[in-house]
Order: sequence, then structure tokens, then C-alpha cells
Amino acid sequence: MSNSEQLLSINDHDFTMRPGFGGPAVPVGVDVQVESLDTISEVDMDFTMTLYIRHYWKDERLSFHSTTNKSMTFDGRLVKKIWVPDMFFVHSKKSFTHDTTTDNVMLRVYPDGKVLYSQRVTVTSMCSMDLSRFPLDTQTCSLEIESYAYTDDDLMLYWKKGNNSLSTDENISLSQFLIQEFQTTTKLAFYSSTGWYNRLYITFTLRRHIFFFLLQTYFPATLMVMLSWVSFWIDRRAVPARVPLGITTVLTMSTIITGVNASMPRVSYIKAVDIYLWVSFVFVFLSVIEYAAVNYLSTVQERKEKKLRERLPCTCGMTHPGMMGSYSEEDVNNTGNYDCMPEENGAMKQQRMMVHLDIEENNQITGHVGSSAYSSMWVDTHAIDKYSRVIFPGSYTLFNIIYWSCYL
Repeated sequence: MSNSEQLLSINDHDFTMRPGFGGPAVPVGVDVQVESLDTISEVDMDFTMTLYIRHYWKDERLSFHSTTNKSMTFDGRLVKKIWVPDMFFVHSKKSFTHDTTTDNVMLRVYPDGKVLYSQRVTVTSMCSMDLSRFPLDTQTCSLEIESYAYTDDDLMLYWKKGNNSLSTDENISLSQFLIQEFQTTTKLAFYSSTGWYNRLYITFTLRRHIFFFLLQTYFPATLMVMLSWVSFWIDRRAVPARVPLGITTVLTMSTIITGVNASMPRVSYIKAVDIYLWVSFVFVFLSVIEYAAVNYLSTVQERKEKKLRERLPCTCGMTHPGMMGSYSEEDVNNTGNYDCMPEENGAMKQQRMMVHLDIEENNQITGHVGSSAYSSMWVDTHAIDKYSRVIFPGSYTLFNIIYWSCYL
């Protein structure tokens, strides 16, 4: 037996029993110094924290005579021989006391029997996160400390210095979060089979940094949507240019969505980032559908023109009395001179003129409204791209205004 054990009369008492057994609950004060917040995991819904946890209580069995009234400090070896509070972390997944280079445990005993027991602990604990506003969210997590065996009738757990019982290192920082505040609270926890227990809470609020997600998710998605609008300015007959552009933007948006969801838990509700990405995906997809509609209407138009050309006689050199009054300036410029040229361009212009002449003659003679329907189809096929140049950017801008005003 060591001199310290003799001085503390370790063998003269039964330290398997709490101090003052059979009497009122023994008060145990606690204070905590947070050394670091190591990780916050959305996938596992937990956080990892390293902290110094200190317990204060009085055990008259450890009182000793001292002429200098100085305390005695011991390492972890004496802890196994005396009574110490049986604290544990509620909802913890794993925890351990550091042991490099020796167990990071300190025991300090004062002459009047007051005890200070300190440990350096790393704990991984559950944190239920609401990701409905991710990545524009604010999360609140808590570390809960409680006695495992002793109810509030045997052990009264409390914060030693009230709201000042929690201190944090000034250099604590997280790459993805801004730590807004730490606070301490005390509550009672009830278990149906064992009773009421004092429980201490360390609650901290984290606000996520948005800049990373702006660069990695929002900006690329926005650029892909804007890139899909380029097809509205490309000639509708340039199929090899418009189709690959639409397919590329759709596949890129799919890749962005897959990458974001790969690093997230599979929650059953929609997140804020999901709304933005899927709406962006819909805009990109609609730009592809828009060209499909333009291409289809163009094909229908060409088929009708072909049928009309097959029914018309040659009208080379004819001058139609109502031609100049029924065509716009753009049509006149497009028609040019129709002199039965052998070249392909001249033939196409001649055929176009014959179609329009035939339609106008039918309209004047019979009053048939088919020419109006045909002309409307000709205008609509070109107008789809013109309207899309305004509707798509305007709608997406409106969506962004509503989205950011709701989530910021």
C-alpha cells in the first residue's frame, strides 16, 4: 500500500457505496471545456466532439489531515480504488478516454474531502438533423450527460457554475458550419423501470456555410440551364447542333443531382437543394422538348408544301396581282426573283412562291379558311423559338427570386 493510500485510508472504507449512503443525494457538479468539434456527418446523423469533463463532489471518507491545507493530485490508478460518479453520454454511438501517453485522467483530493475528477474524452453522439432546408439550414445538436445507475434520490447532477460551466476553445471551427452558440440546460429524464435521473445538456447551434454549395451545385446547375437556352438561337434545321446540346445539358444535370444525393442520407422528404436541382432539370428537359415540337411542326409544314407543289402547274414568270400586298418584307426578301432558274436555290424559291400563290388564289375564289390555318402554322413554327427566348429565361428568373426569398 502506498503512502497516499494510507493517508486517504483507502482500505478503511467501502468505496463501492456512494458518499453518504442512506442519506440525501450526493451533489455532483459538472463543468465542461470543449476542445474541438471534429466532424459533423449528415449521412450518419451524428457529430464527434473532444472535451474535458470535470466532476466535483465531496466524499468525507477521503478527507485527510494537512498542515498546509494543500490538495493532493493523482493519476488514473487511484480512480479505480475509490468511488467516482458513473457518468455516461446518452445517445452516444462510441466514446473513449484518451490514453496517450498515459490515461488522460486526473484526480485531485482536498483535505476536507472535496474531489475534482477530470477526463479528456472524445465522444460520437447522435444528432437528429432536419435537412428539409439543406444546404441553407441551421442544425441544433446536443450532448447529454447522465448517471447510469444513480437516480435523483442518490445523485444530484448539476452544472457547477450555471451558464458559465461550459467553455470553448477560441480556435474551434468547422469547414462546413459556423458555430453560432453553446448553451447548457438541466432536465429530468424518466425511465419506466428505474425512475428519474438528472440529465445535463450541452446544446450548440450550427449554421451551414452556403458558399461551397453555391460553387459546387447551384452555379453549375444554373449555367447548364442557361446553356440549354442557346439552342433557341440555333437554326431549327441544324439538328446535329441542337440535339447534342440538349442531351449534354440533360446528362450534366443528372450527374449533378446524383453527386449531391450520393453524399446525403436517404431521407423521405424533399430538401431545398432537391427543389432547385429538379426544377433546373425540368427547364433543361423542356428545352429539348421545345426543339422536338419545332422539328415536328416543321416536318408537318414541309409535307403540306410538298403536297401542294405536286398539285400545282408550272407558274414560271407569272405575276400575281395580290402578291406584294399579302407578303411581309421578310417574305419578299426571301422570295427574290423567280425566273425558273435551274439552280437549286432558285427552284426552292420558285416552289415556295407557287405554294403561296395557290393558297391565295384558293382563298380569293372559294373563301376557304385553310390558307389562314396554313399561314398560322408557318408563323407558329418560327415563333416557338422566339417565345422560348423570353419565356424560359423569364420563368427561371422568377423561380430563382421565389426560391432565394423563401430560403434565405
